Amino acid sequence: MKRDFDVVVVGGAMAGAGTAALLAATPATAGLRVAIVEPRPAAMPAADAPLDLRVSALSRASQQLLERAGAWPAVAARAAAYRRMVVWEERQDPAGADALVFDASELGEPDLGHIGENRSIQAALTARAEAAGVVLLRADFASLEATRDAVRIGLGDGREFRAGLVVGADGAESAVRREARIDTRGWDYGQRAVVAHLRTSMPHGATAFQRFLDTGPLALLPLADGRVSLVWSTLPERAEELVRCPEGEFAERVTAGSAGVLGRLAPTTPRAAFPLRLLHARRYAAERIVLVGDAAHTVHPLAGQGINLAFLDAAALVDVVGDAIATGDDPGELRVLRRYERWRKAEALPTLALLDGIKRLFFGGNRVQSRLRQGALGLAQSSGPVKRLLMRRALGVAGEVPASVHRPPS
Repeated sequence: MKRDFDVVVVGGAMAGAGTAALLAATPATAGLRVAIVEPRPAAMPAADAPLDLRVSALSRASQQLLERAGAWPAVAARAAAYRRMVVWEERQDPAGADALVFDASELGEPDLGHIGENRSIQAALTARAEAAGVVLLRADFASLEATRDAVRIGLGDGREFRAGLVVGADGAESAVRREARIDTRGWDYGQRAVVAHLRTSMPHGATAFQRFLDTGPLALLPLADGRVSLVWSTLPERAEELVRCPEGEFAERVTAGSAGVLGRLAPTTPRAAFPLRLLHARRYAAERIVLVGDAAHTVHPLAGQGINLAFLDAAALVDVVGDAIATGDDPGELRVLRRYERWRKAEALPTLALLDGIKRLFFGGNRVQSRLRQGALGLAQSSGPVKRLLMRRALGVAGEVPASVHRPPS
């Protein structure tokens, strides 16, 4: 069967655009004919445009993917580096000895990561992919049919294409996953994440803060313009109250919720809330079909690992595809894609389990749980090896790091 493309990526958000851009930028895969199916690709905001509400914490590994793809300068122009992170339990003092403090200097790093604007990340990656020859198909995905030799992809505008490999990067409600008949497991967390940008009366000092309240974590992430981004995971009814209440009341509640760690907080944007859940695909691959990002796994945002897991998926897939090409194998064959599946499951499953365990331990107001939480944070703070491992995990430089985003020797 004649193939129009070697790889078609369905979904042009950060995970999909990152996969396509990295395929085009990596020497081993740069010769492939790649397309992205995305009806509404992001456009790069003007330099003086206000920061969008949706932001992500980018690890060092994610930064390296963006650098390899040539997208980092555009992303960095609207991103903020953070050098410290302070994590504490509701009944602890954020300045106390038992609060968990990560500092980049402990690892000899310039920072712990960056808070980047989602639309800038998506737009920069899409632009680099197109500049490298990736074809942007501006249409909705409609259907697919996999055979031994190729996949037929149907688009909403009636066009059809055939590809050697389809990458499902179309989010938690993945249509590719559904068409491939890949089951999922998971559960709703019974929480909503409230997001907004806030003005602070004290400078954030390139520090991220996270306070574990009985009803869920409240995080303040530093932004490039001096404000902070709020991600407050809480009960659905409380989230609705926080979104609907008057601005003055919201300011009081978020200031109290953060223990005044940055002084008085005041909203500068509309507020929004979205549901939180865990989702995991039972398989990451089928014949000529593979899943990356939220299509494969959706996690609680308490550690900001969603996009970082997705970018590591993309990098691992590029490595596997490049290795297959080098040995004369067909990258779309299931036996090849199973190497990717084994690799990423071995990395993603422990992360999902850890985040789920933290969510369960740090949710609830009984005294025993509170003491366990305080003890866990104090132990992590006092144990040098554990703390360094946690920081390396957060940076994305622990475990089997894909060669396509591995930091070159200095």
